[in-house]
Amino acid sequence: MRVQGGRGRGPGRGPRARAARGLWVGAELAVTAGLLVLLLVAHQLWWTNREARAEARDTVHSLEDQWGAPGSDRAGDPSGRSGPAGSSDPSDPSDPSQASPAAGDEDVAVEGGPRAGAPGGGAASGGKSTPRGDQAYAVIRIPRIGVTAPIAEGISKAGVLDKGYVGHYVGTAQPGQTGNFALAGHRNTHGEPFRYINRLRVGDSVVVETRDTVYTYVVDSLLPQTSSRDGGTIAPVPRSVVKPSYGYSAPGRYITLTTCTPEFTSTYRLVVWGKLRASRPR
Repeated sequence: MRVQGGRGRGPGRGPRARAARGLWVGAELAVTAGLLVLLLVAHQLWWTNREARAEARDTVHSLEDQWGAPGSDRAGDPSGRSGPAGSSDPSDPSDPSQASPAAGDEDVAVEGGPRAGAPGGGAASGGKSTPRGDQAYAVIRIPRIGVTAPIAEGISKAGVLDKGYVGHYVGTAQPGQTGNFALAGHRNTHGEPFRYINRLRVGDSVVVETRDTVYTYVVDSLLPQTSSRDGGTIAPVPRSVVKPSYGYSAPGRYITLTTCTPEFTSTYRLVVWGKLRASRPR
């Protein structure tokens, strides 16, 4: 006897079953991809901060041990204020002499900065020695935002910034010198020491310690956003070439803090400037 309707189909061989299996496999792949993304985000936002902060903390303690005295009491006024603020002088147009020839090579850095050996560079701690590349040689303390971090020579990611350090732009002045002591730091991940520098206000103190001297700078001006190629911000006399109303027109002893903005991007740069108020021996 002939069976009508052709061959019977085994279980799971119909189009609906195949579609269901395809949806299941797709859902599993989507869940796996989502977990991988979450793990990557957790690594970037939590693990890199944990590792970098631990390394930076150990480096600060090591420097203090080498210098022979703890630095926990050298952060200045706990309120973060440090007396009357200076004022910028934006009256002079952008000075061509402030244009700098070279470019920093890191996302967090300002491009167009001075080259090694350019005017305004010099030795750490009063000209006694020049730090080696990636060498941590000073400590920065910013009481307003609770920052304590080592300062290292250079702005390489692997050797400096990703360790949670603050990097010194090679070729700019060293602490206390006439010129511009220019620094870069991560705003997000890898310790993010400069995450909250946008919260600094005129008059806040930024303390830099070297082996021999403690320098106290006073925040004087903040440039909320400028191009990553605005090398004028870290020139010896700092003035933005993109927004020339921000900056200075006369030589002085400046400090510059630079980081990326907006957060979690590297599109623009946020810049904080300060002036040296005082220095004293350690």
